[in-house]
Formats: sequence, structure tokens, C-alpha cells
Amino acid sequence: MLTVEHILQSKPQHVTFTITPEATVLEAISLMADKGIGALIVTEQDRVVGIVSERDYARKVALMERSSYDTCVADIMTSKVLTIERKNTVQECLNLMTDRHLRHLPVVENEQLIGLVSIGDLVKGIIQDQQSLIEQLQNYIAS
Repeated sequence: MLTVEHILQSKPQHVTFTITPEATVLEAISLMADKGIGALIVTEQDRVVGIVSERDYARKVALMERSSYDTCVADIMTSKVLTIERKNTVQECLNLMTDRHLRHLPVVENEQLIGLVSIGDLVKGIIQDQQSLIEQLQNYIAS
């Protein structure tokens, strides 16, 4: 069964970008743009305290005519963050994301952030897993 551990192994060096709650929204949006990502995990002393996304920016800053320069990440982040562990299955994660309308899930171990998976990461993992199964079945049939 495909797990979060498999997904993390396929990602480059478990790269997860974080920001502090005290940082400005401009810093957060600039980092997301620079790294080509849609969300940042908000941490204090390596503990997950929130998540901030492009959607948060659009809905809580741009539409409310707030200033990106003066607004802190803490003011717009989602603080009740659902997390997962390495042992969770991809299907469990997809169900959670679908039910809760989420696009990103932080992966924690011993209350410490170890990675982040997106819905795209999970779908890519499923496709690769299915392709591998198809190839195995084709080889079995051919032999």
C-alpha cells in the first residue's frame, strides 16, 4: 500500500519551506513566488503552528484591502492545521483532503515538521504506482 513515506522519498530532499508567524504577508507571498509553491508551513521552534496559502492571501489580504507590508502571517494563517504521519496511506490523505477541501498536508513526526505533501504529490504517486503495477502485469502475461 502506498504511504506518505513513499511520497516523501520521491520528493527532492524533503524540501519544505517554512515561515514564522511574525513575518509579513509580503515575505510569505514573495517566498512562495520565488519557490513556485502554493503554501508555507508556519512554525515556531520547528513546531507547526499554522499554514498560509495563496488562497489565504487572496481572500484575507487582497479582497479585504489589507496591506501585504503591514499584515503579519499570523493574522491570515490557518491555525488549526491537520497533520499526517509517514505511515498514513495516500488514500487516507486523499480522503482527508477531499473531505476538508485541503490542498496541502504537513507531515509530522514527534511533533516536528518533516515534510509537506500536496494533492498533486499524492496523485502523481498513485499514477506512478499504477504504472508500475501495469508494467508488472504486462511482464507476467508476456512470460
